[in-house]
Amino acid sequence: MSNFRYLVCLDMDRVLVDHLSTWQYVYDKLGISNDESFELYNQGLLNEWDWIKLDIALIKNSIKDRKITDAELRSLMEGMPMMKNWQLLISELLNDGAKVAIISGGLQQTARDIAAQFPSDKPWSRRWGGIDRFTAQRFGNGFDSQLSIFTNGWLRGKITFNGEYELDDFGRYQVQMNGKGAIVKMLQRRYNISKEYTASVGDSAGDIGMFQESGLAICFNPWDERPKQYCNTVIEEKDLQLVLEEIQNKFSE
Repeated sequence: MSNFRYLVCLDMDRVLVDHLSTWQYVYDKLGISNDESFELYNQGLLNEWDWIKLDIALIKNSIKDRKITDAELRSLMEGMPMMKNWQLLISELLNDGAKVAIISGGLQQTARDIAAQFPSDKPWSRRWGGIDRFTAQRFGNGFDSQLSIFTNGWLRGKITFNGEYELDDFGRYQVQMNGKGAIVKMLQRRYNISKEYTASVGDSAGDIGMFQESGLAICFNPWDERPKQYCNTVIEEKDLQLVLEEIQNKFSE
């Protein structure tokens, strides 16, 4: 028997975050564009792994005469615009006994910042789907999060002469564009929760894999028409309270 009543898997960009993407938010802050690598990917000339490495290189070299540091990149992500009632959604799901996971190709720091605001009663430790120690100390008083997160982004590289961490040349690649369904299935096995008691929330074709492994699939703030045929409910209004109501109605006792 599971310790949780049901599982909820949430996309982040354009679902929890009210912006085109967390990557784009950083590009806007730095005044750069990844249009070239994006076009190569769309033409089939670049795989996802190499796309992330090119975008990390773009970020690393965005400041003239020096490399951007891990701390600087973290700071650039502050002020991320969040979707209406995102905190209400997560807090009420947790109160309702749900296991909540963020599954996103977006940048990891925003997912960590979100997750750390819902601390558990256990001190931080490294775990599958966990947050990092720095974020746990910053937002959760050193406690682990109740959420699990799976994201892409950057890795810390070597320490510079002034004690700062550079960015590594290789990115963080946990979530494949069309591989979210596999992560949902791993969560179901780990927490002994069936497909029938799984809900997923996404906005794009990249979330179809999640939808296919869920008893309740919600297309929220849809990017285009493609994912709509794979979901049970479409919510156009940018208010996550509406998502909460759909999930609670589905899993009400």
